[in-house]
Amino acid sequence: MAGTKCIITGVPGVGKTTVITEALKRLEEAGRPYAYLSFGSFMFEVAAKKGLVKNRDEMRLLGKDDQRQLQQEAAGEIARIDGDVIVDTHASVKTPKGYLPGLPEWVLEALRPDLFVLIETDEDQILGRRFGDPSRIRDLDTYGALRSHQSFNRAIAAAYAMKTGCTVAIVTNADHLLDRAVDQLVTLLS
Repeated sequence: MAGTKCIITGVPGVGKTTVITEALKRLEEAGRPYAYLSFGSFMFEVAAKKGLVKNRDEMRLLGKDDQRQLQQEAAGEIARIDGDVIVDTHASVKTPKGYLPGLPEWVLEALRPDLFVLIETDEDQILGRRFGDPSRIRDLDTYGALRSHQSFNRAIAAAYAMKTGCTVAIVTNADHLLDRAVDQLVTLLS
């Protein structure tokens, strides 16, 4: 049984992992468990073993060739997993030289997603969340830069859907409305 492959993305600080974690709990309670996989964790483990990075926040600073190799290895491992799977990743990665597709053609071909979900919210809320999270080293983006990144993610999600035939959904994770975002995601995955 191949199962459902759902890719969930969002810019850093949008609360993507929080929404996923809560949705997974509800899905488990409803008898519809999903495996949860962090694409970045797969990539980081390989990069750390190769001595390329010391922490996850250094990943976005790697060169294009290193990024590509890490993406290929992570996609290959994830593609071999059967059953219902949520892949937590980024639609695009902001690098010093521009946006790098988080899911280039070779990753999409390996994963073959059924559903692509963008988690979004207002840019001022993302900025507030980033400033309130001392556990991560995040870029100091402006409101406009975050708006551009979220807009780019919508465009690239459409391109991913054209390539794979998957559907694209947007879930809004507004401050103080986490339950609403979780409800939306659970409905999409049920």
